Amino acid sequence: MATRKKPAAAVPSSPAPSGPPASPAEVATRLGVAIPEPRCELDHKDAWQLLIATILSAQSTDRTVNTVTPVLFAKFPTPEALAAAPREDVEAVVHRTGFFRNKAKAIQGASLAVHQHFGGQVPRTMEQLLTLPGVARKTANVVLGVAYRIAAGIVVDTHVMRTSQRLLLSQARTPERLEQDLCAALPREQWIDGGHRLLLLGRYVCLAKGPKCEDCPLFEICPSRQGQALGTWQERAKHVQQTIAGGG
Repeated sequence: MATRKKPAAAVPSSPAPSGPPASPAEVATRLGVAIPEPRCELDHKDAWQLLIATILSAQSTDRTVNTVTPVLFAKFPTPEALAAAPREDVEAVVHRTGFFRNKAKAIQGASLAVHQHFGGQVPRTMEQLLTLPGVARKTANVVLGVAYRIAAGIVVDTHVMRTSQRLLLSQARTPERLEQDLCAALPREQWIDGGHRLLLLGRYVCLAKGPKCEDCPLFEICPSRQGQALGTWQERAKHVQQTIAGGG
């Protein structure tokens, strides 16, 4: 395989699509090889912990959230305990994730609703999850897909927006419409893992600034590709697999 180094030609920070849309089926095939077992990078032990971690991840990184949640769940190990905690104590723990006042209010409100209205169990339907404070479709899809393996939709965050638009899987500018386009493009059995693969591709390869086109297993089918690819797509897929396994 070719030596792994940046091509001599500079790659624009935000490549503009200049070719036909990528085939959803080919995207799914190649990403299935590159990311065979996509996993959520928010540490959690159950659906409630995942719910809280996902709310905290807004405008923050999973790595930061993973340094905060062990302390949070050690101090407040149940929805009831977190809901009843003094607000200032919760704010002090989640401070590092940013927007800590709003987030503390949201995770306490969501925990209270889980405790009072759902018997301490995070609900398993989109409709019920959306009644929880701090929960919109992205968070609900994370919980349903990761914790319960229920394909109610596709998680759409900034990474999924970026990769989908560059591949021309959707030209939508809102998460809601883009989710509809992806759900139409992918069979339901691929909504959970397929969506998460797009997310991980955006996090590790299809970066907002300086995308690593040369390492992308989708290079040949991507209308936004720039520069030259390294090796075959299978070799690039293996490289991506190793990169994600090593956390970047």
